Amino acid sequence: MQAMVLREARPVEDHPLEAADLPVPEPGPGDVLLRVQVCGVCHTDLHTVEGDLALPKRPVVPGHQIVGRVERRGQGASRFAEGARVGVAWLHSACGSCDFCRRGLENLCEGARFTGYHVDGGYAEYAVVPEAFTYPIPDAFGDEEAAPLLCAGIIGYRALQLSNLESGQRLGLYGFGASAHLAIQVARHWGCEVYVFTRSSSHQQLALELGAAWVGQAQDEPPANLQSAIIFAPAGWLVPEALRVLDKGGTLALAGIHMSPIPELDYTAHLYHERTVRSVANSTRRDGEEFLELAAAIPVTTRTTRYPLGEANEALGALKAGSIDGAGVLEIP
Repeated sequence: MQAMVLREARPVEDHPLEAADLPVPEPGPGDVLLRVQVCGVCHTDLHTVEGDLALPKRPVVPGHQIVGRVERRGQGASRFAEGARVGVAWLHSACGSCDFCRRGLENLCEGARFTGYHVDGGYAEYAVVPEAFTYPIPDAFGDEEAAPLLCAGIIGYRALQLSNLESGQRLGLYGFGASAHLAIQVARHWGCEVYVFTRSSSHQQLALELGAAWVGQAQDEPPANLQSAIIFAPAGWLVPEALRVLDKGGTLALAGIHMSPIPELDYTAHLYHERTVRSVANSTRRDGEEFLELAAAIPVTTRTTRYPLGEANEALGALKAGSIDGAGVLEIP
């Protein structure tokens, strides 16, 4: 099968992903073999490829926003028929028995494994995944439309929940890439007023098209203080800027898996009056199920830029440069 393989982490400008011809993997008990149709391109892929995240597996096929069809089922796998269209997200598996799993926090599982990181992912013609960790794709979405929902959408949804946003409140979004362009649609559905902070003029325009009440840059003063905020950009310097305009009792959620160093915070200026800062770590299957149902009901629309599989390095480069409006998607031959 055709695949793009990472053997050694390097800057994406050096084209670290190599085209390779690999054997088609075999599904084990409880697994399904997927014929991959498309795979979304995510900032986590970029952090993996460039070495911001230590690699537990090398070589590895990245990619964790997979839409495909069940080609073959392993022993005992009966949840999906052959030919069924399913999606795969970042969480590949969890132990099911640790304290976190028992508390419904499988995203924090001590033995969690992640797609395109611990196991080969979707930058390939085929992928093997546990059927228990796959999602049926709502008919409302085509393959390309669905791919960004499987990480950008799910993480954005979890970030909205952890930001303690309530209907009708004011929300700030820092960075306006794949996750934010989906999260704003959920927040607007909840009747919230959304302020978007991004340097890109094209991203500002997209935010306005999707219902933002105001757009500007992080150093600007919004019309009113924020009651909740989410930082999607992996830039630590944004944390004090967001706290500066966060209202008393507000919550700031940090939605990235990696972030550059955060500058020193002043207790009185940034944290006093019961402001909360919290990270968003991965997601649960329940997050995915709830979000996909909600996305179809709204319905959420995705903005995508398509790349052929062989141009995965170029797609990641565009993501790094911030030149993709919405989300990048690899089309698998």
